Amino acid sequence: MVGRTVTGRETILGRLRAALGEPRPTPDEIPRDYRTAGAVAADLDVFVDRLTDYRATVHRCADADVAGLVGQLLGGRQVVVPPGLPRHWLPETVHAVPDDGLAAARIAAADGVVTAAAVAVAETGTIVLDGSPDQGRRIITLLPDVHVCVLRTDQVVATVPDALTRLDPHRPLTWISGPSATSDIELDRVEGVHGPRNLHVIVTG
Repeated sequence: MVGRTVTGRETILGRLRAALGEPRPTPDEIPRDYRTAGAVAADLDVFVDRLTDYRATVHRCADADVAGLVGQLLGGRQVVVPPGLPRHWLPETVHAVPDDGLAAARIAAADGVVTAAAVAVAETGTIVLDGSPDQGRRIITLLPDVHVCVLRTDQVVATVPDALTRLDPHRPLTWISGPSATSDIELDRVEGVHGPRNLHVIVTG
């Protein structure tokens, strides 16, 4: 006797009945007791060492000297800036183009971008942007060839878990560890494929 062929409709309905018939087991609670440094201050020398190892260029200066340093790095060039970037960070020698919804081609044509940061991690040499007004849209930090990022010393924390306590997971987080780089199977390093080839980090405060 030949068995009856089960139709696709019956298969789907059977799966739905099985899924709805018995409650799914509740997953075990995942421990979140990650290692943190707590109140221990981040080691800025470690942070600088990690960034340098990633081929980023680190500068340290007072807040009042940021504009002069930005001028040395990007003077005479067109630079995209987020709408909330502190204006005293920009010298008159820089042609600042505010990002008011600029097209991708216009952003890519700029010589660089200047932003602030949300937080930075000393242990990994990582800078995190969260799309706040002084950091802007993610696209403006991906297309220009040079990214100058200004951050305060009190924004540098020791570990990634410490950084996560300062971040809103619902915001568009961009984690940056050095200039954009990749390598092929021969381990030939190529920079600038997924973002800026040159990353300058200005640590102030």
